[in-house]
Amino acid sequence: MKNKTDLKGLSADQLKEQLKSEQAQGQQLRFAHAISPLENPARLKANRKTVARLLTEQNRRKSEQSTNSAQ
Repeated sequence: MKNKTDLKGLSADQLKEQLKSEQAQGQQLRFAHAISPLENPARLKANRKTVARLLTEQNRRKSEQSTNSAQ
């Protein structure tokens, strides 16, 4: 799991790639859970939180960039 400081060190391309990877993993987990129960269903929640952290960092950078360009 990535924490806040790890995410700030990623480049924009790395952030996008990590987001795609986590979203794909989440989809695989949901499909696997629909077929048969997961051994550790808490992984679903952890994956959702990781995706949310990645999206939050991405949106923070976009808003920061737009405020800097407006000045």
